[in-house]
Amino acid sequence: MLHRFIVTLSLFAFATASVQAQEKSKERSPEEKAAIAKIKESGGHILELAQGDPRLEVAYHLQSDPVDDARLSPLKQLPTLVHLNLRGTNVDDKLLTHLAGIKSLVRLHLEKTKVTDAGLMQLKGLENLAYLNLYGTEVSDAGLEHLKPLKNLKRLYVWQTKVTPEGANKLKAALPELEIIGLEEPKTQPAEEPKKEEPKKEEPKKEEPKKEEPKKEEPKKEEPKKEEPKKEEPKKEEPKKEEPKKEEPKKDAAAK
Repeated sequence: MLHRFIVTLSLFAFATASVQAQEKSKERSPEEKAAIAKIKESGGHILELAQGDPRLEVAYHLQSDPVDDARLSPLKQLPTLVHLNLRGTNVDDKLLTHLAGIKSLVRLHLEKTKVTDAGLMQLKGLENLAYLNLYGTEVSDAGLEHLKPLKNLKRLYVWQTKVTPEGANKLKAALPELEIIGLEEPKTQPAEEPKKEEPKKEEPKKEEPKKEEPKKEEPKKEEPKKEEPKKEEPKKEEPKKEEPKKEEPKKDAAAK
């Protein structure tokens, strides 16, 4: 009975010591506390991954103000930062310099940002990075060359980028466990089959309106004139002219 009590007491003491050790490990340095305060003041969201898990997740994709140096510079003061979400922000190659050397990062969202091939050079030292989203960026095969040192990278999203199957295969050769998601295969056009000539259907001919030719005037034939019977006009009686009477010579009385 006494032995059992001693064992139970020992286990309780060990558990208490473990909890105290965990509590001490949760205590953040003044620099880390100051960095957390700056991120919150600038509109960033910062949370612990889970209850009892001191690892941190920072997100700037929910704020309306542009991301700048002042918002990203505190990130290097967070030794337990594992998740960073910059999706849809104005982050470009220059601003990515604030991420160089954050070896605690495991998950990084850069989709729909202004990042290009040159910016990916800043990620070469993120040795624990396992997830990287580059969807909707200008990254090409040249940028993938900067990711070859990331031996823990397991998932890479390249939908709507300039990455080609050739570039993706080269990266997978260096990182065999990597899964590249969203790779757009080149569209191959099917070979054209020879067109079969279909018998031509005779369309009914449309009757064009006939053009009226100008009529030639034929010389008129003179028909023989029919003699119409002459109508006798009534004779007009002309007034008779009285002729002067001739005086006969008088016979001499002697002759009587």
